[in-house]
Amino acid sequence: MEEELNQKIEAAVVEILRESDMSTTSEAMVRSMASDRLGLDLSSRGRKLFVRGIVESFLASQQDEDEEAAAAADASGSGPKKEEEESGEQAEADQEEEEEEEEEEDEAGRSIKRSRRPKEFDDEGDLILCRLSNKRRVTLQDFRGKTLVSIREYYIKDGKELPSSKGISLPVEQWQAFRNAVPDIVAAIKKLEGSD
Repeated sequence: MEEELNQKIEAAVVEILRESDMSTTSEAMVRSMASDRLGLDLSSRGRKLFVRGIVESFLASQQDEDEEAAAAADASGSGPKKEEEESGEQAEADQEEEEEEEEEEDEAGRSIKRSRRPKEFDDEGDLILCRLSNKRRVTLQDFRGKTLVSIREYYIKDGKELPSSKGISLPVEQWQAFRNAVPDIVAAIKKLEGSD
């Protein structure tokens, strides 16, 4: 029975992925659409991880197909023009560089580069953006169809790290307002520290 249900979920998710624009569709959106299509709740940890596995497998197979098609086109001589090849190679090099480093601006507006970490997910399937300490972290989560940036304390129960009630979850609009206020916060901290 469970195997049959998993096959239905997989078929729905793959169908949604084939119909979707992968540049604008998130895993949470796919899960939500599959949930609506099947009339099932796919928000449990196990279901989130199952859907994530399907999405990752689909994306990997799409990448393999793209690479095979490009190799076949190159071998047959009917590949893109030289200029397009160079443009594609440059885009690939840019992508690799982007994966290794991320450019940001510091408080003074200077450009700085930071290494990017591989994506890490917590036991609830939420994307971990930053670990502030052993018990505090910043995550990106989908909660009832809303994207939230959560700064929360965690505790360990039965070998799993779970979020406590201590913390705050901000909708994207509030997160953006906070982010825009960061330079003023940094200036105020410097002013306070300088007045000691």
